[in-house]
Amino acid sequence: MSQHLYQFCPRCAHLLEDRLLAGKSRRSCPSCGFLHFPDPKVAVVGLIEAERQILLVRRAVEPGCGLWALPGGYMDADELPAAALQREVAEEAGMAVAVGELLDIFPMVNHGGASLGIVLAFHGWPIEPSSVPVAADDADAAEWFHAETLPSTLAFASTQRLLTRWCDQQKSSLLARRQAATPH
Repeated sequence: MSQHLYQFCPRCAHLLEDRLLAGKSRRSCPSCGFLHFPDPKVAVVGLIEAERQILLVRRAVEPGCGLWALPGGYMDADELPAAALQREVAEEAGMAVAVGELLDIFPMVNHGGASLGIVLAFHGWPIEPSSVPVAADDADAAEWFHAETLPSTLAFASTQRLLTRWCDQQKSSLLARRQAATPH
């Protein structure tokens, strides 16, 4: 079985061949000239924060079934990142969120280490601060966690890195509040 996803031209159905173009092998059609450019997948995740807690979902599907992750998923072709994140959080946790700044961009790789695309990580918060998450879609649990109660079973390296940063910020913020409250 070939390693290529596409064997035949989508325009004329001729058998595709590999052709070197700009230093890369591309699937091409010797009959009509079609060139296939594999586009990367783009996913979004949200560091959704409220009252010094973070929203996590437990994945009900692979990859990472049974592990905790930030809510998110793949962007659709007709979506901008903020809208995609709002849709994903609504699907996985049943809540409306506001999307803030871009926090980071992570590579998305499969278990073999091959690059699949990128993950855009955004800060966000619930539009209704007292929102109670309700798991659905590809999540079987959705819960708020304090820095001290985060689960140890995390699905992705990007989730681990973002939560580590968030915990460090929580500790710094707590330390600053304590120092401000201490009489001089």
